[in-house]
Amino acid sequence: MIKQHLALLCDNKPGVLTHVAGLISRRAINIECINAGYTEEADVTRINIVVSVENRRDLDQAVNQLAKLIDVIKIVNLDAAPFVSYELAMIKVKSPTPQAREDLTNIAGLLKAKIVDVQRGSLTMRITSKEDRIEALLDMLKDYEVLEIARTGQVSLSRGEQAVKDM
Repeated sequence: MIKQHLALLCDNKPGVLTHVAGLISRRAINIECINAGYTEEADVTRINIVVSVENRRDLDQAVNQLAKLIDVIKIVNLDAAPFVSYELAMIKVKSPTPQAREDLTNIAGLLKAKIVDVQRGSLTMRITSKEDRIEALLDMLKDYEVLEIARTGQVSLSRGEQAVKDM
């Protein structure tokens, strides 16, 4: 399996994300994560997608079809050049005792997670990092009862002065 990071610039219109995700899924390409948000231009939405493909040809065909969508302005495979990628995860863990809260706080500190909420029976931490550090935190929490996890998926930008729109 080949993992690829795509950045799409699209018109900021209803239904664009659905069209993009539908086209990729119809090509039998697994979407590992997808997120969309505003850009520095009010009428442009950026969609970050991480996909897993069996071979490069399948991905190239999907990218060519995506480029034909009317609302798609630009598609860049970020793996073709250096890029920076981060993810946000929030994890709520059961912490019934003061000792458990202290232990969880120490684990969070080791992996540079922040405690964002503390209740009598639970503790919520936030980590913004690369995927491997988030997985390491989750691995450390296996001895505790994880009540809830929410992850954004990876958000990526190309490195250097050149923006995706100019690539």
